[in-house]
Amino acid sequence: MHEIKTTTNLASPIYQDGLKIRTKVFVEEQKVPADLEVDDREDKCKYYTLYVKQIPAAVARYYPTEDNGIHIQRVAVLKDFRKQGLASELLNRIIADAKTDGYTYVILGAQDQANGFYKKLGFKVIGPQFLDAGILHHNMRKEI
Repeated sequence: MHEIKTTTNLASPIYQDGLKIRTKVFVEEQKVPADLEVDDREDKCKYYTLYVKQIPAAVARYYPTEDNGIHIQRVAVLKDFRKQGLASELLNRIIADAKTDGYTYVILGAQDQANGFYKKLGFKVIGPQFLDAGILHHNMRKEI
């Protein structure tokens, strides 16, 4: 297990560490426009940053839905830390916290290239394919 820190404070080092990961993965690697990466939900989310030996390596965020679920977004792992199970560890922690907090489901918009990963965690594809920031996605849901 690695250290996973959470925050809702945008001035927090935890948020700033996660934002650096998001910028590296989404803006630099995947060419998502920077103005789409940071959005109007920033101050409405809970952020999770996973640290490997105190180095920020993975990030995700969620916000509550109107019908007692959570919507996970911005799941990213730095290239040097991929294929080590960090995203699974991070998502399992978020899901466990959400269940403890009384939420009943998790939803996310998964890049199509990551659908298999999310299916292994128990998510099911719902709805049609859509384009987000120039990348094909499907919504996926998991009951908790």
